[in-house]
Amino acid sequence: MGFRVRQIEAECKFCDQLTMEALADALPADTLHAVLQQYGGVALRHRKLSMPVVVWVIIAMHLFTHLAIGDLLPKLAHGLRLIWPAVDYTFPVPSALTYRRYQLGVRPLAALFHRVCRPMATPQTQAAFLGGLRLMAIDGTVENLPDTPENHAAFGRPGTDRGEGAFPQVLCVYLCECGTHGVVDAGFWPCHSSERKGAARLLRSVGPGMLLMWDRGLHSYAMLANARRRGAHVLGRLKANIRPQWIRTLADGSWLGWLWEVNERGRRTRRRQLVRVIEYTLMDPARPGHGALHRLITTLLSAEAYPAQELACAYHERWEIETTLDEQQTHQRLALRPLRSRKPVGVIQELYGLLIGHYLIRFLMHDAAILAGMDPDRISFVHALRVIGEAISDFEIASPELLPALSGRLLRDIAAGRLPERRNRSNPRVVKRKMSNFPLKRAQHRHWPQPTRSFQEAVCLI
Repeated sequence: MGFRVRQIEAECKFCDQLTMEALADALPADTLHAVLQQYGGVALRHRKLSMPVVVWVIIAMHLFTHLAIGDLLPKLAHGLRLIWPAVDYTFPVPSALTYRRYQLGVRPLAALFHRVCRPMATPQTQAAFLGGLRLMAIDGTVENLPDTPENHAAFGRPGTDRGEGAFPQVLCVYLCECGTHGVVDAGFWPCHSSERKGAARLLRSVGPGMLLMWDRGLHSYAMLANARRRGAHVLGRLKANIRPQWIRTLADGSWLGWLWEVNERGRRTRRRQLVRVIEYTLMDPARPGHGALHRLITTLLSAEAYPAQELACAYHERWEIETTLDEQQTHQRLALRPLRSRKPVGVIQELYGLLIGHYLIRFLMHDAAILAGMDPDRISFVHALRVIGEAISDFEIASPELLPALSGRLLRDIAAGRLPERRNRSNPRVVKRKMSNFPLKRAQHRHWPQPTRSFQEAVCLI
């Protein structure tokens, strides 16, 4: 493939040429412009910093986490700058980016997320379905925020036995496609909100052909009934104090029973749901939960079509959403740091940018896995993140007729980062560093007296 540089037309605007072709298969430019047009994000006159470029900067905040916001646009435009007619192109200052971010607001990013981030697994995707049902999971997490009065007022901060938490936090609840790790719906609330109520809101995105999994902390009769009302099946873990009414035992040892709705006083109502209960334990002493009774509840009632052993193993695919959270927190945004935004609007906008960026990476990883005939889980997310970041400049300077070949090469490069088979192992849930010897930061430390003299003026020889 002979590399040819694209030609820049005269009188064109720099921001109009920054098209991000490397990610165009996952996020077409027409889709971005349509969303911005719908939500007033398209200016009547050309600006040096257009709203489509602002959207790409917000997404890039968690593709190039190590860069300050003022360095993101030069990074994205590195290739374009090499072929731009003007030798020295002056980029907008960081304050201009921040101003345009808040001018854009949250609604365009939220609309773009809901339009782009859809279930992507196909029948060719390995380990994404069980008996024709798409494996989906709901779970929640919290993200640390900059310690500002605005974030504290909007989201609150957790309390501990030693006082208030170090940072304000936002509760994030995600609906994830297990086979591809794509987050297809999300909600954000103050940290003291109920994760169960947040999960109930995300049922808007489930439907027929899905098997929805959740942990026992999210179980409720309403969740199960609403999921079935939308046509989805359910596989979840059951709390110890919930006891369905036994009807009969099936051939594989699971049993059918009635799950009754319980009111606020703990009494049964007249509403009930027919469910199947699967009970099992773990015989390996080295595994967490060894010897304990585990109970699953499902709306898949046929023991012949969905054997209990198969469902018990499939439930542990729910942990793929934990891997998804690790990809975002550890590798995309570096979890030891809080988010960047100092205002609540920026926080929500930044989180949608994080999810869109993660989805774009996973979209290309899924295409690469289909091309290579492998499970998407076998491709390294860290490798894909690096390869995509390095390819952005190549796509910017390449002639248009080369883009299909570059896209194919990008997918092959992504697929080359293969992970070894997952080891049969378990690790304790512990941390290396629990406490600090420094005093805890209190309210009186937030406005610490500042020096009134320079260091040289303060030095007094004795």
